[in-house]
Amino acid sequence: MENKYTVHTIENDYLRITASEKGGELKSVYDKKAQRELLWQGDDRYWADSAPNLFPYIARLTEGKYTYQGKSYQMKIHGFVMYSVLTCAESEEGLCFELKSDENTRSEYPFDFVYRVKYQLDGSELNVAYEVENRDTKTMYFGIGGHPGFQVPFVNGTEFEDYYLEFAENAKPLKVKFSDDCFVLGKEEYHGLTEGKLSLKHSLFDEDAIVLENTGGHVVLKCRKSGTSISVRYEDMRYVGFWHCPRTEAPYVCIEPWSSLPSRKGVTEDLEKQEDLNSLLPGEIYKNTFRIALQMDV
Repeated sequence: MENKYTVHTIENDYLRITASEKGGELKSVYDKKAQRELLWQGDDRYWADSAPNLFPYIARLTEGKYTYQGKSYQMKIHGFVMYSVLTCAESEEGLCFELKSDENTRSEYPFDFVYRVKYQLDGSELNVAYEVENRDTKTMYFGIGGHPGFQVPFVNGTEFEDYYLEFAENAKPLKVKFSDDCFVLGKEEYHGLTEGKLSLKHSLFDEDAIVLENTGGHVVLKCRKSGTSISVRYEDMRYVGFWHCPRTEAPYVCIEPWSSLPSRKGVTEDLEKQEDLNSLLPGEIYKNTFRIALQMDV
């Protein structure tokens, strides 16, 4: 757990949730009934984070930059929220982390905005809600998403290969094709599922993330040797990514709901022209949600 940043906790009979003011990042999703941690706890050997929030861009920009109205801007991978310190308000409804634009954000992203990520518990389900408020006089363009990592294995006596991802019945996934340096090349039909399931093995991630479209907005991380599963619903997110540190035996898997994609290979994206970015008129508020649910042993 990070000592440098203040953390906040909410809990009910099923789950205890802890999140940090750094990035509003989830740091713990604890199953109180089984007394086990479900969220990846970070390890520099594989990946130091747990569940970053991504805004205002998803993944990589070509040469780390984009253009807007003829001017060039630099931005780190996944945007700046994950590196920022957010203010937090606790209430009976849960936690709300907030970031307001300032001189630092405008040097990377020339818009006035308020960004919020909210955490609310409902039984054995955690709702993660994003809000972006456009306080500018011009249209905003952005991507938004989550990057939660889940411990695999999370059931005692099981191994990574005992787990699989089960997709919605209406899933007809397209795979986003990436270059070796993780930029978008196009899309193609994905044939990696067997009866709607993707069996986990470490080699799946040897070429980095698997990013899919048309997945039906729902995927479940299941164990063949247990009745416990973790469900992630993301009906209003266009894409979902699956990842762990490439070419390792990292004991986790990320399930990442995204609204948009990284830059195309060899293209410095114009923020006003990238097709899958959200656009938000002055004075409007954008909302999107994904939900993490724990299915108990039966």
